[in-house]
Amino acid sequence: MSTRVLLASTAYGAATLAAALDAGLLPPADRTVLLVCNNAAVPETSPALDAAPGFARLRARFDEVRSWNATIAPFHPSGWSPRTDDVPLWERYLRLAWHLGEDEVTLVVESPHVNPAMAVMRIFPDAPVHVYADGLMSYGPTRDRLDPLIGTRVHALLHLDLVPGLRPLLLAEFGVPARIVPTDAFLKVLAELDDEAGPLSGPEPPGGGPALLLGQYLSALGILTVDEEEDLHLEMLRGAVALGHRRIVLKPHPTAGARLSRRLEEAAGELDVELTVLDRPVLAEVLYRRNRPALVVGCFSTALFTASALYGLPVARVGTALLLERLTPYQNSNRVPVTLADALLPDLAEPTAPPVDVPADELNALVTAVGFAMQPKVHPGRRAEAEAYLRQHQGGPALRYFKKRRLTALGLPGGAAPQLAFIPRNATVRRVARRARAVKRAALG
Repeated sequence: MSTRVLLASTAYGAATLAAALDAGLLPPADRTVLLVCNNAAVPETSPALDAAPGFARLRARFDEVRSWNATIAPFHPSGWSPRTDDVPLWERYLRLAWHLGEDEVTLVVESPHVNPAMAVMRIFPDAPVHVYADGLMSYGPTRDRLDPLIGTRVHALLHLDLVPGLRPLLLAEFGVPARIVPTDAFLKVLAELDDEAGPLSGPEPPGGGPALLLGQYLSALGILTVDEEEDLHLEMLRGAVALGHRRIVLKPHPTAGARLSRRLEEAAGELDVELTVLDRPVLAEVLYRRNRPALVVGCFSTALFTASALYGLPVARVGTALLLERLTPYQNSNRVPVTLADALLPDLAEPTAPPVDVPADELNALVTAVGFAMQPKVHPGRRAEAEAYLRQHQGGPALRYFKKRRLTALGLPGGAAPQLAFIPRNATVRRVARRARAVKRAALG
């Protein structure tokens, strides 16, 4: 007997898995178990995806649905992983609790470099692994160096074709082949979902759908302050109104507070426009299908790319220039999604600008260079490509995607003067610098 264990923490991820199953991209098995994980900071206050509207339409694809939170309670999924000595005990326990017996297990997980995926892969050390991408981060490098005992078990990376022609960097260091989940299969799954939300704001008038604002929660990640984040959403609202939209819908981030909605409602009143705030969880893609927004506005949300690539809707981005400066450290995993949004999507403040058209070769070269600058130890073989790209674009607008300090630290073109570029890579100089900093800290202490 064989069993597939599919780990999902979002409705978007579950829909991607369902599409991969329908398209026959996963290895055959006698039984399929969906392992649901709620990664919210306080899971008890946020419904898991199997309790979300529309999940019943996906449920038939899985023989069983189990909760990872319940399995490891009272531990939090994002912070728990078994101790090395306990791994055999946990595998024995899960095989008993999930009725796996001696089944051959195949794992399908997202974000393999962090828990809960890492914990599940450790518990089943002999299981082959497939990874699926829940968003734009698959185009960026693996966040940390992955243990070869994990990375070499990955057979494939499944991802949606959100940026046609762009090759994912995730797990490329292990030679993992990337396979596209067919757009038709994904759209078919979304068409089945019944979110029970109805129209966004009443019957559609002759003028067409409203402008849809995609909220993000960047203050929780420490990227922006709460006030800056609210200003970003106000910029979305005012920009949409400036383009002539009188009906606005806000889809807030699930963890956003009520303060944001109140400020937007006040601003909408001053601008004399109709604002609807969605008060229930619903996939943005379902709203695209049902209501065909006249414009979708966001920062760097994956939903901006599904709106454009999968539904052909007009989109616009705001705030990417600020985020390119604020993301710290440079290797922050949001950097590639922000870079893609900035490079490919039109700016809301420049409605008359020509459409953004970046050739696939140029885009792959940009992402490779950014990816190397983020994780040079993960992709050491990409140095020559990164250097070639940076030399070619010296003094050009593409350098906004790189920090001079980072380029200097890696000895890349665009950093310090060429005669000093050897310093960051000189082990002796770096050792002396570390000692000097240690002496300074001791003196100040």
